Amino acid sequence: MIKYNPKSWASLIFDVYSRYVFKSLLPLISFVGIFSTAYVAIVVDIAQLHYESTIQFHSIIGVMLGLFLVFRINTAYDRWWEGRKLWGKLVNDTRNLAIKVNNILPLDKIDERIFFCKMITNIPFATKEHLRDSTLISELSLPDESLRKGVIASTHRPNKLANALFNKTNSLYKNGVIDGYQFFLLDKELKGFLDMIGGCERIKTTPIPFSFSMFCKKFLFIYTLTLPISLTMQFGYWTVPIVMLVFYFLVSIELISEEIEDPFGEDINDLPLDEICFKIKNNIEEIIDTK
Repeated sequence: MIKYNPKSWASLIFDVYSRYVFKSLLPLISFVGIFSTAYVAIVVDIAQLHYESTIQFHSIIGVMLGLFLVFRINTAYDRWWEGRKLWGKLVNDTRNLAIKVNNILPLDKIDERIFFCKMITNIPFATKEHLRDSTLISELSLPDESLRKGVIASTHRPNKLANALFNKTNSLYKNGVIDGYQFFLLDKELKGFLDMIGGCERIKTTPIPFSFSMFCKKFLFIYTLTLPISLTMQFGYWTVPIVMLVFYFLVSIELISEEIEDPFGEDINDLPLDEICFKIKNNIEEIIDTK
């Protein structure tokens, strides 16, 4: 995720991200430019046609297209923001669980304290890699080899880790280390982990409907490719840069929407999951006394 100063206009206008977007769209912009040039050359130079053009049609369609794109990017941003709220909830749940564990477990239960300290920090790292379809476990601190093998073999590692946490909590209750009320308090936070993971999976596995995405792209292309018809008689070859600029602005919105509708990846505008995971890790290690 890019960190920036929203009040610095100069840095935002000339930021390198604009060049990244332009580079990504360069093939499409080039195609639109070539198409517009060919149309103007055929109409003005070769066929020498003269017709009365009007931009009223494209003005009306442009308003509709603008509303359509506003709805498109708002939908994508809602998914991005919901993902951020879910990860904010994970930050709160891990802190709450760590505070409860630190105060409920006796100080002489060092092994149990170390177990909870490691396993709570494993949840966000495992969730991050799970949402990125990654199999890496190098960031996980697994207490024993048996659990390590089980996590490696698992197809849903956050579930495996949450299950191990609940199993340890249940074992403490059965052995009389914690009472029923304390078990209930810890269980609440453990359930919150699975709720958060399920919410993130819902966002990741439910893309924007195919027909909506397809129609949006078709609408953009048809609008842009028919724009020279309205502009050629009035602007001549200036139609080419005008059409290319309009296409760049419109398609940039669609490109940004595609990027942020799945906020758990490693794109420039995706959520800073690595930073959040290490923040949680530092918080948990500070909260739980393992000395």
